[in-house]
Amino acid sequence: MRAVIFDIDGTLLDSVDLHAQAWVEAFAHFGVETDAAKVRSQIGKGGDELMPVFLPPERIEREGKEIESYRSDLFKQKYLPEVRPFPAVRQLFERIRAAGLKIALASSGKGPEVERYQEILGIADLVDVVTSSDDADRSKPHPDIFEAAAQKLEGFGKAEMIVIGDTPYDAQAASKAGLRTIGVLCGGFPEADLSGAGCVAIYRDPQDLLDGFDRSLLATS
Repeated sequence: MRAVIFDIDGTLLDSVDLHAQAWVEAFAHFGVETDAAKVRSQIGKGGDELMPVFLPPERIEREGKEIESYRSDLFKQKYLPEVRPFPAVRQLFERIRAAGLKIALASSGKGPEVERYQEILGIADLVDVVTSSDDADRSKPHPDIFEAAAQKLEGFGKAEMIVIGDTPYDAQAASKAGLRTIGVLCGGFPEADLSGAGCVAIYRDPQDLLDGFDRSLLATS
């Protein structure tokens, strides 16, 4: 193992519920009633993949960009200040770097959002590669974002990389990109869903992965 590609929301940041609330509120603003639990189950996808679950194609064509823009502004203004890191994220990154591995971030968020996330996490100095929705035509569960991260990790083969994510969409996208995935449960998805999507190992959260680092796939560098 030579490189680790991290999802951010729900993996490093406790933000899944906040993203779900922002989507529910944004849909309501446009007169669309949604079930909060169903919205939450879709977090991990980008807006291009999430909106079709709740809106017909013709409405997405007509108002999709406006709805997604409203949701993005709402999240940044109302919910982003509430986002907090999960415990031991920086310590985990330091341990990974000490083991000689490179670190990449692969988020469905937009570039400025991902920059802000790095500030909240306090990890910018430990990250080698950053990709965002700006680098991908399609969001998870399509493989585009992980393909972009793999390309930026020049000189490494995909067998030398592993993805860490909290949703089945991460694992599905990584698999389509020819990458393995370690799952974490802190994003709220059931262990069975992560296993069913192909995760090769599952941990509770970054702290659990740090505690078990020497026995993990990350230690086989």
